[in-house]
Amino acid sequence: MTYPIQVAGLQRELPICKVTDDLYIGAFICFGDAELTVACARELLKLVPATDYDYLLTAEAKSIPLIHEMARQSGASKYFIARKGPKAYMPDPIHVEDQSITTAGTQRLYLGRDDADLIRGKRVLIMDDVISTGGSLLAMESLVELAGGTVTGRIAVLAEGDAQNREDIQFLAPLPLFNADGTIKA
Repeated sequence: MTYPIQVAGLQRELPICKVTDDLYIGAFICFGDAELTVACARELLKLVPATDYDYLLTAEAKSIPLIHEMARQSGASKYFIARKGPKAYMPDPIHVEDQSITTAGTQRLYLGRDDADLIRGKRVLIMDDVISTGGSLLAMESLVELAGGTVTGRIAVLAEGDAQNREDIQFLAPLPLFNADGTIKA
């Protein structure tokens, strides 16, 4: 089963994937789709004026190609990725906890102290590929605050389920949730 969606002027078929017995999602994956990544980055950059933020931040992993392309198109020399685990190259990492519907259990998001120091006192635009429950978004916000920065906006390619009713995010297209038979949840 797939769900047809138009986003950033392109048509795609999203595979419908099981999360729980009564919850299925349309899997939006930019990995390997250069045309979609370029188009979505272009349209995301139109949502918020560049004068409204100093840096872009996302969480790994699916939105990494998007944030990279956004930085390339906008001429930004630096962007940040909240990692799901501490890395040897991260000096004195800071972290927050996150709940996501696509990741089992509690996950943590990490940022090296060197990146956190760059964020301190800066305005940060948070970007994600899909916002659903808002757990990852909240974790990224907490990470920016812990680093001493200020979140000035929240953008996503897709807003899934109830997220499309939120007034604190901007997105390119809505994405419904699905039943086991592929019908849209009411």
